[in-house]
Amino acid sequence: MTGWIGISLGDITGIGPEVTLKALSVEANADDTRYLLIGDAPHARRLNEQFGLKLPLQDYASKDKPGRIFLCHPLPDVLPLDLLEGSPAAARAAVAWVREGAERCLRDELDALVTAPVNKEAIVRAGQAFIGQTEFLSQLAGTDRTAMMLLGRDDRGRCLRVALATTHLPLKLVSDHLTQAKIEMVIELAAQACSDLGLLRACVAVCGLNPHAGEGGEMGTEEQTIIAPAVRVARGRQIDVVGPLSADALFYHAFRGDYDAVVAMYHDQGLVPLKMIGFESGVNWTLGLPFIRTSPDHGTAYDIAGQGKANPSSMLAALRLAKQLAEHKR
Repeated sequence: MTGWIGISLGDITGIGPEVTLKALSVEANADDTRYLLIGDAPHARRLNEQFGLKLPLQDYASKDKPGRIFLCHPLPDVLPLDLLEGSPAAARAAVAWVREGAERCLRDELDALVTAPVNKEAIVRAGQAFIGQTEFLSQLAGTDRTAMMLLGRDDRGRCLRVALATTHLPLKLVSDHLTQAKIEMVIELAAQACSDLGLLRACVAVCGLNPHAGEGGEMGTEEQTIIAPAVRVARGRQIDVVGPLSADALFYHAFRGDYDAVVAMYHDQGLVPLKMIGFESGVNWTLGLPFIRTSPDHGTAYDIAGQGKANPSSMLAALRLAKQLAEHKR
């Protein structure tokens, strides 16, 4: 069965279209997967020519049309080719393209959606309330049972898989946003993710919030009142889970393979070790959506956009993960 992967091209004044096309130039001939690029067609064609990629880009008409890589522009007008970085027009278009991809997934027209980077500040300046693509997609799908998982791999094939109990919050607000129910949910989603990846086991380790996991309440009580109860409930549901453990030691053991996934309490607790081992190839996977969504783990990088310097490794990893998950689901 030939699969369809949708790719929203993100903010076209950033590197999203560039890394997408570069990644496809590597991956497109690996199998018979078909790709639907959702974004500005003239911009994509210009970059394809500029970088000499020679991808066979076709306008999308229907799924019956022969071909491999198609362009879909859902907006009534194309965007100017000379937009400045962070342009409101580019920001609004990027959100519309994500919406189009999600709606096609919800209609089962696509097997997965890969989202190129957008810029939150630019979107908000353009007049749209926006926290992030994960939250936006959760709202579109009508669910709040989602979590962000980041996956990274070093050059020796060693992996970290980190799900976050909270995401983009000031550090001083993390404790107030942690709840037992939220941590239980993320543990469950992390364990299910291991199954969706086809791993032989699903051993989940849960970080404490405080140094040394609170030292029995001497350095904070969140471990005793929130995190440990969530772990006990998850264990009662037959999930293989341990914690709360001190994060400074936990990631060492996860990296050597003692655990299959980690649940971190806040953004930097989980992402600092992950980016240490997989900075160029990290992948963001939204757990809990009714469709598969992955994205590269980097931003718009306005400073190098259009110069041919952008590294497509993270986008390539996001494409490969989306295909792997879609194949496992089929």
